[in-house]
Amino acid sequence: MFRFDTRAIHAGQPLDAATGSVNTPIHQTSTFGQDEPGINKGFCYARTGNPTRSALEENLAALENARHALAFSSGMAAIHAVLSLLGRGDHVVSTQDLYGGAWRIFTKVFARFGVEFTFVDTTVPANIEAAIRPSTKLLWLETPSNPLLHVTDISRCAAIARARQITTVVDNTFATPVLQQPLALGADLVAHSTTKYINGHSDVLGGAVITNDDALFAELKFLQNAIGAVPAPQDCYLILRGIKTLGLRVERHCSNAELLARWLLAHGGVRRVYYPGLVDQPSHAVARKQMTRFGAIVSFELDASLEETRAFTRRLNLWTLAESLGGPKSLFCHPATMTHASVEPDVRRSVGIGDSLIRLSAGLEDVRDLIDDLEQALSRTRSAAVPAAGPAASSPPPREAGGTPAIQPAGAPPALHAEVVA
Repeated sequence: MFRFDTRAIHAGQPLDAATGSVNTPIHQTSTFGQDEPGINKGFCYARTGNPTRSALEENLAALENARHALAFSSGMAAIHAVLSLLGRGDHVVSTQDLYGGAWRIFTKVFARFGVEFTFVDTTVPANIEAAIRPSTKLLWLETPSNPLLHVTDISRCAAIARARQITTVVDNTFATPVLQQPLALGADLVAHSTTKYINGHSDVLGGAVITNDDALFAELKFLQNAIGAVPAPQDCYLILRGIKTLGLRVERHCSNAELLARWLLAHGGVRRVYYPGLVDQPSHAVARKQMTRFGAIVSFELDASLEETRAFTRRLNLWTLAESLGGPKSLFCHPATMTHASVEPDVRRSVGIGDSLIRLSAGLEDVRDLIDDLEQALSRTRSAAVPAAGPAASSPPPREAGGTPAIQPAGAPPALHAEVVA
């Protein structure tokens, strides 16, 4: 078996047999001619299958060392397909601080059809055991979670589910297959929003479900065709294009995020930093065990009110205020009013998503420029707050001896890790 970066470039993408093209052709067609009724060349209708989509699905399976992958028109379409395996009276145990879109489709769509959901802190496996019922059919894990970056022990939780014949799904969007391989850790299904790092260019929507389970694949393949939320050939081509540089991009994303986390932890205007690579994070040890690095999302709480937080967002210049993540440009969002606005305020607060929380998606720029922009925005926000409220009175964040926040690299550190304290 080839190594990851080689698979990303070659899997599912042989030279075009007709022309020798080194890139997979875009088969821009809605239907395919048949030799006779029921006899075709492997394709009959583009909702059911398309050669460009097949190339993408073979490639996605290879990224997770899996036998099967199914591509969808968005991450939400992929989630919808998985939930469509369930019926009235079935029960799901889920990570409690998860993507707002997942919360919305769980509680406001599938709950209407009689599917029941229990949300727990899955970083404590005992919470999962306590939440399981005789009707539990699915364990939904998002790790690292969105936006608080809690890391769940996939192997321990999957073992609990397997012992009770419950299917384990891991949303691997934040970690990517570069950093984390859930199927190897015992998961049954892996879900991705390929819109994010896998495509990596902020120019297409996509989703995927990946598995080694033949029976689950057959059910999901039926649902993919029956529901019809499939990606267009051009979208598949763009995602394949992005995958070719996935490994390179994720390394740079992670390096920038690690340095941003250290810098934020040392800043007096920041109340708290969420990043699995920081040694004082509760799930740091689990992240070191199951991830090769710690990802490219950093969340932090400002030592500020909601209005001061809004003012901070207006003062950033290089960072773009936007939904989504995983592209070359660094993005930031305010989860309470953006990605998690569909989550009821009391639920948001109960899981730790406060009004001063900011989520950063570290891009590929020079990290010094990213830090300079954060510095000027934080300084202006603190200066503006002093006349009204006086200096911030929060206690300083924890630091190593000597005052330098610590990040311990997971796995073998690449060259880009050189500036990170080990």
